[in-house]
Amino acid sequence: MNRALEPVADQVKQLGEQRANAELRGDTRFLRNLLADDFVGIGPRGFTLAKEQWLERLDSGDLQYEALTWSDVQVRVYNNDSSVAIGRETSKATYKGMRIQGEYRETQLYVRQDGRWLLAGLQLSPIAKPS
Repeated sequence: MNRALEPVADQVKQLGEQRANAELRGDTRFLRNLLADDFVGIGPRGFTLAKEQWLERLDSGDLQYEALTWSDVQVRVYNNDSSVAIGRETSKATYKGMRIQGEYRETQLYVRQDGRWLLAGLQLSPIAKPS
């Protein structure tokens, strides 16, 4: 990576960690500021959620995390105004009373708008156990 872009990559990586911590705490105030207005989240089974739907699952209490980590992150920065972060998310939670847990490959798409980095998209893909 171009050395000039390393601080940007570090900032994006930190935002990913802050996002994970906000999800864990149910901090939709932080997430509302981080997610772009046209944010789309793609869940591990392929469903899509717009920004307000993503936030509502936490606001409603339907989704409650016990643990959530974001690790093994690689960031690529493009033209200093867009970036892709790919890492591993490990989580334990309940959704509407049903226990869910897993390890996912997670791709986060960031764009810089008005001098701020915003999360424009996120996709979770289950990491399959070896057969």
